[in-house]
Amino acid sequence: MHISEGVLSAPVLIGGGALTAVGTAIGLKKIDYDRIMSVAILTSAFFVASLIHVPLGPGSVHLVLNGLLGVILGWASFPAILIALLLQAIFFQFGGLVVLGVNTFNMAAPAVLCFYLLRPWLVQPKLRPLAGFAGGFLSILLSSLLMALSLALSDTGFLGTARIVVAAHLPVMIIEGFITMFTVSFLARVQPDIMQLKI
Repeated sequence: MHISEGVLSAPVLIGGGALTAVGTAIGLKKIDYDRIMSVAILTSAFFVASLIHVPLGPGSVHLVLNGLLGVILGWASFPAILIALLLQAIFFQFGGLVVLGVNTFNMAAPAVLCFYLLRPWLVQPKLRPLAGFAGGFLSILLSSLLMALSLALSDTGFLGTARIVVAAHLPVMIIEGFITMFTVSFLARVQPDIMQLKI
């Protein structure tokens, strides 16, 4: 899911960086500082998830969990994902510092969208599992499409690669759908305060 250094064009890098700066500023403004521990824990989960690789043909893809962050944190997903990606770039050379803005936007924007689309379902116990699955599935689908768009806007020669990116993440969409569904259902039972399910 990370785009590497040296791949994207300058306009795409600048646009992604600007959008991430705006999203992060909104996220920091909207963070409820009484929930800072929840933000920190989910940031850590996002950071660690990238280390869990799922074998796929000759290669592998990894978990992302941006849907889980999105349905729980909303706009706070932007600073959470930005910090996790920054640490991944520094410690593991995933992505890079120059593409940090684009990579953050590609993963955080779908998370925020899932928050607004699925929050009304999450507060209803009967629809909660479906909302959890949709959050995990949709966030990876939209992140894959944004990543493909970033590549295609940089060079039309990347169109083939962009299609492969979306296709390669189809299994991850399903896996993350189930992980998010079970995690949301579990948290709603044992730690409902984290989910903030009251309307």
